[in-house]
Amino acid sequence: MKLGEFIPAASPQPAPEISVTDLDGKPVALGDFKGKFVLLNLWATWCQPCIKEMPSLVDLQKKLGSTLTVVAVSEDHGGEVIVKLFVQKLGLDALKIGLDPKSTAARAFAVRGLPSSFLIGADGKVLGRVEGAADWSSDKLRATLAKYLPAAKPS
Repeated sequence: MKLGEFIPAASPQPAPEISVTDLDGKPVALGDFKGKFVLLNLWATWCQPCIKEMPSLVDLQKKLGSTLTVVAVSEDHGGEVIVKLFVQKLGLDALKIGLDPKSTAARAFAVRGLPSSFLIGADGKVLGRVEGAADWSSDKLRATLAKYLPAAKPS
């Protein structure tokens, strides 16, 4: 397995039901996105590969608009203060940001390291994963995602 490459699920299984909070302290559950394609990204502000990956996640969200929702869940134990500053500094407003200071999402998805991303279909099943930082702007990764997503409407 190579870091940063999409690994399709051999047989897609339902995603674990996780719930985190957003930057305003409101609960956000994976189930809230049923019927939509979600890219769940687990990251942390102290993780250099995560920081490197973030701009391409923002670019992906802007390009795909309503076709795919990028949910970036911070595994920082320090919570919202650290993450809010980070989001402002890097201009991550296009992403749905979640806070998971107890790492429940990382445990539920059996994550081995950060960043880790999971493509979840409209039916709530995990279609594949990427371990390590990915360049979400790369033609190869975009072509892979296009195989799963409904045809994107240009925004």
